[in-house]
Amino acid sequence: MTDPMGAPVEAMDRQRCFSLAELCRELGITPRSLRFYEDKGLIAPARAGTRRIYSMRDRARAKLVVRGKQLGFTLKQIKDLLDLYDADPQHRVQKVALLKEIQKRIRTLHEMNAAIATTLADLENIQQSIIESFDREEAA
Repeated sequence: MTDPMGAPVEAMDRQRCFSLAELCRELGITPRSLRFYEDKGLIAPARAGTRRIYSMRDRARAKLVVRGKQLGFTLKQIKDLLDLYDADPQHRVQKVALLKEIQKRIRTLHEMNAAIATTLADLENIQQSIIESFDREEAA
């Protein structure tokens, strides 16, 4: 498939660049967040004077950062996984590391879920005790 100028669309997509505002709008994050990710070495946009120009690679990495944050991973964990992607062309090491991080996160979330269930049960018991004490006071 080609664009109106005859260039392959795939080549155009790989060369597509994004401004800070475009990428922030697409990812639903603030410019401050995107610059923070840059400061932490998670993305490395090109510069045109003072303007940042984000490549498809930067976009993909930023999307992974946002998704990783949504899943509860730290920026350090995300950076480590992204760095593995660059180091291993087969991505096997990255997949193994990601699997371990996911398994740890699942265990943590199950532990948190159990703690929340216990706390909810305790609060509901306290609530019920208070309601019953009101009922006893009204009956007396």
